[in-house]
Amino acid sequence: MQKNINSGIERNSQSRFYNHNRIWTKPYILAIVIVISLGIISLFTGVYDIRGQEDGMEMFFITRVPRTVALMLTGAAIAMTGLVMQLITQNRLVEPTTTGTMEWAGLGLLVVYLLFPAPTIVLRMTGAIIFSFVGTMIFFLFIRRVRIRSSLIVPIIGLMLGAVISAVSTFMGLFFQMSQVIESWFVGSFTAVQAGRYEFLWIIVIVTILIFIYANRLTLAGLGEDIATSLGVNYNTLILLANGLIAVAVGIVAAVIGNLPFLGLIVPNIVSMIRGDDLRSNLPWVCLIGMGTITLCDIISRTIIMPFEIPVSLILGSVGSVVFIMILLRQRKPRRLG
Repeated sequence: MQKNINSGIERNSQSRFYNHNRIWTKPYILAIVIVISLGIISLFTGVYDIRGQEDGMEMFFITRVPRTVALMLTGAAIAMTGLVMQLITQNRLVEPTTTGTMEWAGLGLLVVYLLFPAPTIVLRMTGAIIFSFVGTMIFFLFIRRVRIRSSLIVPIIGLMLGAVISAVSTFMGLFFQMSQVIESWFVGSFTAVQAGRYEFLWIIVIVTILIFIYANRLTLAGLGEDIATSLGVNYNTLILLANGLIAVAVGIVAAVIGNLPFLGLIVPNIVSMIRGDDLRSNLPWVCLIGMGTITLCDIISRTIIMPFEIPVSLILGSVGSVVFIMILLRQRKPRRLG
């Protein structure tokens, strides 16, 4: 009798675990439908009348389609990097804009413009990726050498490092009369996206596949160096791999689009609160919700003061700051109850 009860409990727990980690569930299919609907709305949102002009269809494939594709790829990239960084640091408040990674990418872009007066997109991407990798490694080395007593200290350290790098970039921009590069980078916008200027974003698909392949090992690395090493995982190699993938995704987005704040903070936190911290099962959800979030923000940025357009980074920053405060308040509640 007892064996039957235990076996039944085990089957039920396994069934719940399987259903929780399945990807193709009804909620996920519904989310796909919503994101596709937002993509269709994005395709037909804009000041230019593509249906009433002779070159409407040509402009549709030159501007609208590339912009929508860029929105989807960028949303998936930034949300995915936020998820990986939060998992590795074991901190919900970490993402590229709270660790200084974006600021390092901006410094890389400025250095490229100083060395090459008219750099190609490949040169800009290379500079942003290299500096993003260096900056992320400095952040990880810094927090490993500092005794962390509160989860709030980690993003504070990242914001501090980012502020220092941003000040260096601003000084260099003013000194070399290149401040327009910094200004255009801080205004993250999809206005200039068109055919021929967004195709490098497809590299993000390769980054996503690599993260999915190494998902289980990255999840183990998120448990800490001691536990990961005891389970046979090369912790330092995985950290280098994760930082490299993060740098590639952030560098590409920084070179093509610009600074997009808080997106990597909002989406992974929402998914983790609902589904836990399993990277492999959460990654499709994070990519999908990241696509939907940035597409919705871009639609709002194009319609809120039409025929003019405001940068999507302004909408993301406004929404992200509110969610950031809500996460902080949520983390303080258990302490008060205790």
